[in-house]
Amino acid sequence: MHTTTLKSSVIYWFRNDLRLHDAAALHHAISLAEQQQTSLLPVFVHDTTLEAMTPWGFVRTGAHRQAWLRMAIDDVSEHLASLGSQLLEFSGDPATVLASLSKLLGHATVICEEIAAPYEQVQIDTLRQSGVQVQTHWQSTLMSRQDLPDSPENLPDQFTKFRQLVEKPQFKTTAPAPSIQRLPKLPEKSDLVSVKALWPTTHPVKPTATSDSRAAFPYKQLNFHGGEHCALQHVQRYCERLLPHTYKVTRNGLQGIDYSTKWSPWLATGALSARTAWQAIQRFEAQHGANDSTYWIGFELLWRDHFRWLHLKHGSRLYKQTGLWPALKTNTHHDAAKFEAWRSGQTGHPFIDAGMRELNATGYTSNRMRQNLASFLIHDLGCDWRAGAAWFETQLIDYDVYSNQGNWLYLSGQGTDPRGSRRFNPDKQAHDYDPDGAYQRLWSAGAKAAC
Repeated sequence: MHTTTLKSSVIYWFRNDLRLHDAAALHHAISLAEQQQTSLLPVFVHDTTLEAMTPWGFVRTGAHRQAWLRMAIDDVSEHLASLGSQLLEFSGDPATVLASLSKLLGHATVICEEIAAPYEQVQIDTLRQSGVQVQTHWQSTLMSRQDLPDSPENLPDQFTKFRQLVEKPQFKTTAPAPSIQRLPKLPEKSDLVSVKALWPTTHPVKPTATSDSRAAFPYKQLNFHGGEHCALQHVQRYCERLLPHTYKVTRNGLQGIDYSTKWSPWLATGALSARTAWQAIQRFEAQHGANDSTYWIGFELLWRDHFRWLHLKHGSRLYKQTGLWPALKTNTHHDAAKFEAWRSGQTGHPFIDAGMRELNATGYTSNRMRQNLASFLIHDLGCDWRAGAAWFETQLIDYDVYSNQGNWLYLSGQGTDPRGSRRFNPDKQAHDYDPDGAYQRLWSAGAKAAC
């Protein structure tokens, strides 16, 4: 049997970087394809291993997350098509799919962004063990490794010390990479036919998630759709409305679309680059002046960076029940009935239940509410924090593996908080942040979304 060896190509694997602005890893892929005078094939692999049930009895990716991701994929696919390229979608285990594609395209090199979480690292290790050349590029932080005052392994675990270190003598960030304006050719049509024959291009049925008019992030509305175009428009609108000047005052809000930047869902899929978002704030400061609120936006983005550097430093330790402090006494009990009551918004505490109903109905809830929900599960119900982290992973449209794990570990007392475990008093929190009970009424058991 005669086998034709196809000319080696370059595969660009989109992961959590569904954009063409500030796309450093994609720039590397383009450069390699041009140097080798070969083609570039952009791909996205729908990871079917994520469809398996978690140890806690539910799937890892719920309807809201699926719908949000679909929007981002469609957007980047249209953008690639406008530049004469094409995004091929596949379903399966990414390591298996990519290894097969690489072999079929003449042992193509796979280029992608680096994700320093254990599951995502295993994917890369498996690919390399199968003989695929893989180049990963770090690009999701404000700072590059070269910007850091020390190696990630030597950075302080505590955020305050980390912030003080990187802010002296001044906070240095990496400039965003130029937006992609051109792309190398696709593989020959005959090669694409072979690719599609081996792994038929898959466009999963678009997931549906019920729209809710009460949502603080109404992603069913046109201006809030997932994807790069809406992300960049939203950042622009946020600055044009001078909202960066009031962020610190409003950031603990519970209702409405303007109490926070609402950047996190786009940041989570990579439809928005953190460096691009921060550059917009720097331009805003140059035009309108800086204040505590514009600084605080950078402060929050630094927290995001910090959780990423912690993953490079500690890896799988962040996923163990005992976290970074195995010698400390930690709750090893998990009450499935109490967890189910929390998960379904039926704990009996109106403030907590309102937050869970919002999360389940919309795939989103405020940062203030998230801290309360996590604290209640851990400290009031005495459940395993990892179960709560898993439910947030399932539900949140802005699920970010680094921040989700880091925040839950932090609140459990097994992370980097020097004060140990931190309990939020839900009664006091309701009094402080929902004094008239408007939020609780909005998400009460009998409340319905307005038509």
